[in-house]
Amino acid sequence: MNKKKQLKILLVLLGIGILAVFYLISNLRTELPVFGPKDFNPDLVDVKVQDVKGSHTVADFSLTNQNGKMVTQADYEDKIYVTDFFFTRCPSICPIMSNNMKTLQDTFLDNDTVMLLSISVTPEMDSIPILKSYAYRHGAIDSKWNITTGDKKHIYNLARKSYFAAVDQGDGGLQDFIHTPNFILVDTKKQIRGVYNGTDSNDVLRLVEDIKILSD
Repeated sequence: MNKKKQLKILLVLLGIGILAVFYLISNLRTELPVFGPKDFNPDLVDVKVQDVKGSHTVADFSLTNQNGKMVTQADYEDKIYVTDFFFTRCPSICPIMSNNMKTLQDTFLDNDTVMLLSISVTPEMDSIPILKSYAYRHGAIDSKWNITTGDKKHIYNLARKSYFAAVDQGDGGLQDFIHTPNFILVDTKKQIRGVYNGTDSNDVLRLVEDIKILSD
C-alpha cells in the first residue's frame, strides 16, 4: 500500500473518530441525574435527613397563591416544575430571580407540562394582595406560575428537608430566615433533577436545556 493511500485511510479514520466524539458529546446530557440528600453539600440538608439513603421525593405541600387559591402537590401532578424561595421586599437577588422565572415561563409558555412555583420566605409580610401585585409586576401567568405564601414552619421545612435550598439550619420560628438564589428542578415523579443559580444567566440557560431533556 502506497503512502498516499495510507494517508487517505488515516484521514477517513480520523474523520470517523471526530464524528464519534461529537456524537458522544452531544448525547452526554440526554439523561439527568436524580438527586437525594447524599448528593448535596451537607450544609444544604437538614441534619435529620442528611443520612437518608435511597430515592428522595419532594414532600407534599399546601400553600396559597397570588389569587388566594390553595395550591397543593395535586396541582403539580405529572408536571415538570421549577421552585424558588424569595420574598417580595428583597432588593438584591429576588428581582433577578423573578425576571429569570419570567424567562422560563415565556420559554415554555406552550408546554403545558412545565410549571413554576415561587415560595415566600417571609409569609408573615407577603399577604395575598402583595403577592398579587408582585405577580402582576413580573408578568406571572396564573395557570403557569404560582407565587405563594403559607405557614412559615411548613415553608422552611420544605426548603430544608425537601428541596435542600437552605444553607443554614433553623426552626422556622420568628427569627429564622432563608435567603437562597437556587432554582430547583423537579420532575413528574417529584424527584429533584437539578439545582441552578437563579441569578446566573448561563445557569438559567442550562436549566432551560435540562427542562427540554425532561420534556422529551
